[in-house]
Order: sequence, then structure tokens, then C-alpha cells
Amino acid sequence: MKLLIAALLSMTPVGELRAGIPYAIAAGAPVWLALFVCVLANIAIIPVVFFFLEIIHSKLLHTKHYRAAFDYFMERTRKRAHEKVEKYGYAGLFLLTAIPFPFTGAYTATLAAWFFGMKKWKSFFVISLGVFTAGLIMLSVSYGGLTLFGFI
Repeated sequence: MKLLIAALLSMTPVGELRAGIPYAIAAGAPVWLALFVCVLANIAIIPVVFFFLEIIHSKLLHTKHYRAAFDYFMERTRKRAHEKVEKYGYAGLFLLTAIPFPFTGAYTATLAAWFFGMKKWKSFFVISLGVFTAGLIMLSVSYGGLTLFGFI
């Protein structure tokens, strides 16, 4: 059950690995299993976001509230991703995913890849590599922090 919750947390747009991995480790899940489950769950949302943007998004654009919310998130993503992705291309997309700061991760990177017209399969690979890297960072920080403060 704890790994299911960790996986679901890793699939949320705000939490992603920053929520899933610390939860799993604090709940007592084996460290490498926590990493594996959370990273896979986070990677699983990439094709879902691409599917949504390519198929469902256009059908919802004429809805006033959806368009306003989408425009807000798109502007925020454009500001956060523009310099990295425009300047560094796929390497920038990797950095946008790999550094686990708030409002960066698989959702933002997938949205940026779609917005900038990047190749879907190459973007999927690069974002997945970034998710794995972010997972290793979060594993180190979470395990180290929980150990330091005596929770493990």
C-alpha cells in the first residue's frame, strides 16, 4: 500500500518525485524499490501528457475556464523553460526535468517539449533520463535527511 501511495504521489503534477520518494522511504519501503516504483510512475505520465496535449487539448480549448487555466500554465512553463530549451535544446529539456525544483519535472518538460515542437520520442527519452536523475537526487536527499534527523 505504501508503494502505491508513493507511486500516486509521484504522478501528481506538484509532488512528482519530490513527494513520492520521501514518502516511500519514510514509510519504510526498501530504498531501491522506492526509487524504481516512483521513477516508473513519474515516467508513466509523460505519454499521458503528450496524449492529452495532442488529442484532448484541442477539444477543450473553446471552453473559457480551460483556456484561461491552460494559458496561465503555458505562460508559466514558457518562462521557466524558454531559456533552457531555446538555448540548449534537448540538454535543456533534460536539465528542466533532472533538477528537482518546484514546478520543474516531467509535466513541465513534456509541456515544454510539446510547446517548442520537439520530437516526441526523443523528448520522451530525454525526459525519462531526467526523471531518473531527479530520482537519484531525491533518493540521496531524502535518505540522507531522514537518516540525519533520526527517522530511519
